[in-house]
Amino acid sequence: MSRLGRVRAEATAAARSFLRRRTAVFFTFFFPVILVVIFGALVRTQPTGGGLFAEPAGYYLPGYLAVVVLFTPLSRVGSEIARHRDGNRFEKLSTTPLTRTEWLLAHTVVNVAIIGAASLLIFGLVLAVTDAAVRATPALAVLPVFVVVGVATFCGLGALLGAAADSQDGVIAASNTVALPLLFLSETFVAPSMLPGWFLPLVNLSPLTYFARGVRAITYDGGAWLGDLAVLSALAVALLAAGALALPRTD
Repeated sequence: MSRLGRVRAEATAAARSFLRRRTAVFFTFFFPVILVVIFGALVRTQPTGGGLFAEPAGYYLPGYLAVVVLFTPLSRVGSEIARHRDGNRFEKLSTTPLTRTEWLLAHTVVNVAIIGAASLLIFGLVLAVTDAAVRATPALAVLPVFVVVGVATFCGLGALLGAAADSQDGVIAASNTVALPLLFLSETFVAPSMLPGWFLPLVNLSPLTYFARGVRAITYDGGAWLGDLAVLSALAVALLAAGALALPRTD
């Protein structure tokens, strides 16, 4: 079997495994919808009133997309590694030609497909229930690329968390501990002007910052986005490589 065939076979198995877990499917799509409805339709933004939602509605679109781009890969990939380790499935995979890199690539492809669908749902919902306006420019075609690269980045980070944690519960705890600060401190829901000056350099250490900046440049303020995509792509390659190396060794 070729490398493409091995990746396709593992991706097909991973997708079927995910679809059989109906609770996981439900919350993958339902959780971000709840956030959009609560903060976008009920709380709403207060552009002249100050506070957390002090920017126009369009400013927060990257934050809503970041919920699934960040949380879902971290928990899904990390939990999958923990399940494989607990069930001695990596030992079984070691008897096949499938490499650790191919295994992680296959699961990244599945996450890209799932989160791509969830992102499309969120994008449409934000436009439907809020007064957010999206800039209709040719750059809008790059938005799916940011989603794909962002998912790949956090799949790599999720693999590192899954390899480091000693159980599925540990993976969930670790992923939430990492994801929650990143979600609110990466130029998503909290504008940089609301943070103390000494903390701003730390914002640039978050991969999610480059996702949020790039998506906002495309959809909202029309700024430059190519540099953010380049940095995010480099981080995706580095984290996927590190994640593949960190997978449990059985040889």
